[in-house]
Amino acid sequence: MLIIPAIDLRNGKVVRLTKGAFDQETVYSLSPADVMQKWQREGAQLVHVVDLDGAKEGVRQNLRSLKNIIAVSKIQIQFGGGLRTFEAVEEILKAGVWRAVVGTKAFDTELIKKLVQKFKERIAIGLDVRDGVIQTHGWQTNESGVQLEDFVQQLEKLGVKTIICTDITRDGTLKGPNIQLLKQLLKVTKMNVVVSGGISSLSDLKKLSQIEASNLEGVIVGKALYEQKVILRDAISELGSR
Repeated sequence: MLIIPAIDLRNGKVVRLTKGAFDQETVYSLSPADVMQKWQREGAQLVHVVDLDGAKEGVRQNLRSLKNIIAVSKIQIQFGGGLRTFEAVEEILKAGVWRAVVGTKAFDTELIKKLVQKFKERIAIGLDVRDGVIQTHGWQTNESGVQLEDFVQQLEKLGVKTIICTDITRDGTLKGPNIQLLKQLLKVTKMNVVVSGGISSLSDLKKLSQIEASNLEGVIVGKALYEQKVILRDAISELGSR
């Protein structure tokens, strides 16, 4: 199970939101590239970068910060936020991002088909979930009305290899992950699953690592790292990171 540090970008800064609320923001660094280097030094193999402005507005807003991160990166980067066209995805993959995360446009079947055919495993689908229902448009008030389990099966048929599931009610709260939701998800799909939201301690990571599922690829950790509730190098040392 990979332990994946998150770098959330807003106005060129590294921030964290609570429950996806843009009015509940904490700034942790003015230099995304410095944060990237820190997670590299501590042993990360993959970093999860999100353009929060892009997720909200629908167009990438933090491209300069992303390019600064790529410039210092020696490890893989997955990036999401504002990727709503084929061209936008293609551009960031050509720029050096390893895997693009498509969220709001996940319901655009033709776009997803085209992306998967062209870029294969370099496309992941980000599913932001509240009470089992998928949310869209940067976690704001847009509820899709689509149940997570039903939609996951549709994605699998399209050839998607990886999904990133975030429980918005836990995200940034340090209240622990939604293990029940994760277990249900792992049962209904063979796609690789990355889980996100609520990690508060090494104990939470241990609980996730004990889940017996070969398709649990990793866990994204955000606020717990920035608040030093989890020390990345210690977590990787204790739990490993395949």
